Amino acid sequence: MKRRIKTILVIVIVLGLLGGAGCGYYYYFGSGNNHDTTFRTEPVTRGDLLVSIGATGTVEPEEVIDVGARVAGEILEFGKDANGNQVDYNSPVKAGMILARIDDSLWKISAAQADAQVLSAKATLQHAKADLGQFKAKLVQADRDWQRARKLGPSDALAKSSYDAYESGYEVAKANVAVGEATIAQAQAGVALAETAVDTARRNLGYCTIASPVDGQIIARRVNMGQTVVASLNAPSLFLIAKDLRRMQVWVPVNEADIAKLHPGQPVSFTVDAMPDATFRGQVGKIRLDASMTQNVVTYTVVVQTDNSDGRLMPYLTANVKFELDRRDDVFQAPSQALQWAPTSVEQVAPESRAAYEALLARRAGRGEAGGGTTSRGQAATSAPAASSQAASSPAGTAGKGRRGVLWVVSGKFVKPIEVRTGLTNGAETEVSGEGLSERMEVVTGATAQSGSAASGVNPFAPRRPGRSGSSGSKSGASGSKSGANGASKSGPPPM
Repeated sequence: MKRRIKTILVIVIVLGLLGGAGCGYYYYFGSGNNHDTTFRTEPVTRGDLLVSIGATGTVEPEEVIDVGARVAGEILEFGKDANGNQVDYNSPVKAGMILARIDDSLWKISAAQADAQVLSAKATLQHAKADLGQFKAKLVQADRDWQRARKLGPSDALAKSSYDAYESGYEVAKANVAVGEATIAQAQAGVALAETAVDTARRNLGYCTIASPVDGQIIARRVNMGQTVVASLNAPSLFLIAKDLRRMQVWVPVNEADIAKLHPGQPVSFTVDAMPDATFRGQVGKIRLDASMTQNVVTYTVVVQTDNSDGRLMPYLTANVKFELDRRDDVFQAPSQALQWAPTSVEQVAPESRAAYEALLARRAGRGEAGGGTTSRGQAATSAPAASSQAASSPAGTAGKGRRGVLWVVSGKFVKPIEVRTGLTNGAETEVSGEGLSERMEVVTGATAQSGSAASGVNPFAPRRPGRSGSSGSKSGASGSKSGANGASKSGPPPM
């Protein structure tokens, strides 16, 4: 008995499942006419349209001087800035103003030793001059003796040995004079060398006082009181002075794919994270040719010059930069996706616009833009969106420029077209013009097909019939962004 009951229950369950499948089968093949289409829309706006290359850079002072120490020693004290306060971060300074003093006791000793060496060298010079005087006097005496000996000659009155002695004495006296003159020259050189040592010692003593080389503002103080600085092969940095913070620069690494689009004088706008609501203006100053490679990506540093008279920009802020390639002021802008969308079937088009829709398909098919180019109602879905494929590969700012396009607006349960002319595009927005356009006009960017309500008796979980796509699905795909590292989008509306 229990087995029969179990068998009956299994049969009932199987029949129930088959009944549900039968309902699904009915919906799959016999239903589908109760579907509604929900259209997604976005407004047409009016304003300035900008095509740009995006990049990230760093705000830098226009001219920075690194003040270092040329001698070693302990920091004894700091000077006073233009406001009378101790030199510190952000201190305004003038050229020649004392920034710090280094312990100069050892350098004073060196200077004193150099002065003593000068005195010693001068004394040596005087001694050499006195010796030269003696040598000259002896030369005169030897010359006279030699002259008398020559008159007498070797004879009974003058022995041969005496004659040779006078001659030798004369030659020795001449040589001593030459030695005396050489000694004087050597002593003079010693005096000059000692004076040079004095100059070096005094300069080193002067280097113990660190002075500002320019007018500016201290943006970094790298030493503290009592700290010992050691100057060896490289001068240790003590202060970093910005010469003029009213003029700033932005150093921007730009990908090699976009560098050819930039040139000196090109307008630039940028924002900083510290002031997200403020937009700063500048222009390209120079493009440095010393490229760098990081992970096989070549970048060039572009220097952007900007005015900072109001002092809002601080050094080393991160800047979000836009290099302006082209712009249009006060124009209508439509979402590029709206220009790429088209109805998937003629039933979605308002009855009064269906003839224009089929004419549009025929015109596109005649230019070979629609695959088969048929205008039949059954294949309209494969014809309309195909025209957007050409725009996906066009560069930003040029795609669709001056071409015809179509925007679709909702009219009850249908849509109707508005023909426009397209202009500049930045990928997301496209300049449009034409009759019937107005600001805040809602244009279709996509559609979703939905089944009827549960009250209509349709099973929402049943499979859908072939050919009844759940969404019109804008076939524009992605906007074809090919900006490389700096984000210049590359997309555009379909040609008309």
